[in-house]
Amino acid sequence: MRKWRKILIAAVVMAACGMDGTAAQMATWEEVSSPRPAVVQSFDTESEVSIVVADGYIYISSEKPVTVKIFSILGQLISRESLKPGMHRIKLESRGIYILRAGSTTRRITL
Repeated sequence: MRKWRKILIAAVVMAACGMDGTAAQMATWEEVSSPRPAVVQSFDTESEVSIVVADGYIYISSEKPVTVKIFSILGQLISRESLKPGMHRIKLESRGIYILRAGSTTRRITL
């Protein structure tokens, strides 16, 4: 039983880091004017940031600088960046469930 557990752990690590063992390249945020009209998920919060998920992108709008972190559902850091005020978007390589933390706001995102 332990042998299978070690094989499973090794497979998960290889999938997360790539076959050569190096960490996968982090996705980066880009500044945009507005999200496309087809909104999949929208979060109306009374916080300092607005989060919209549309067409496979995560959009963040903020009136002041904000630090944004995206984690996989397993807790692996996908992206960490300090964003200027305005609208920014990021496209993640794979579909799934992610945890997004922007300032004091934390949301579950499904792509």
